[in-house]
Amino acid sequence: MEYIKIGKIVNTHGIKGELRILSDFEYKERVFKKGFNLYIGNDKTKEEINTFRHHKEFEMVTFPEYNNINQVLKYLKEDVYIIKEDLNLNNDEYLEEEIIGFDVVENNEVVGKLINIEKTSPTNKIMEINYKGKRVLLPYHKDFILKLDLQNKKILLNLKLATPHYLPDGYCPGFHPTRQYLISLSQKRP
Repeated sequence: MEYIKIGKIVNTHGIKGELRILSDFEYKERVFKKGFNLYIGNDKTKEEINTFRHHKEFEMVTFPEYNNINQVLKYLKEDVYIIKEDLNLNNDEYLEEEIIGFDVVENNEVVGKLINIEKTSPTNKIMEINYKGKRVLLPYHKDFILKLDLQNKKILLNLKLATPHYLPDGYCPGFHPTRQYLISLSQKRP
């Protein structure tokens, strides 16, 4: 049984036991629904979702046995987990954390490794890549990912979309210079 962290309980809402969960989990629509089991805290206390709604940037849930704010205070600031098997992912679906460490391929040549995927805003994520010995950032977006080979653990990227002066060795000419998607981590940011 593999637990996957999907968020954190950051506060209560009202006095009837509703909890605010901050989550950027990519399969929220499969998790936050009535009857789905969440596992809370280090001891992974199992709780079933009774009600769910989205409010601002939060996922709001209640649990069947709790109808008072005092009953749920014990869960404040606790991490929230699910069991991976409960997601029922298809063969072509994956969790972002599963592709960390994949080889980055360009023109049938391995040019680096995917180091991390980081959320930079509510709607944007960035891939951190070790590209030919240098650490670079690239948007985690379908325009940049040509193919993801889960079986061979390889990710084929379209690096031609990257801004040349941000790439090592002036790579990828021809991209419009105002779209600066790739940023070297070694450069100072404003």
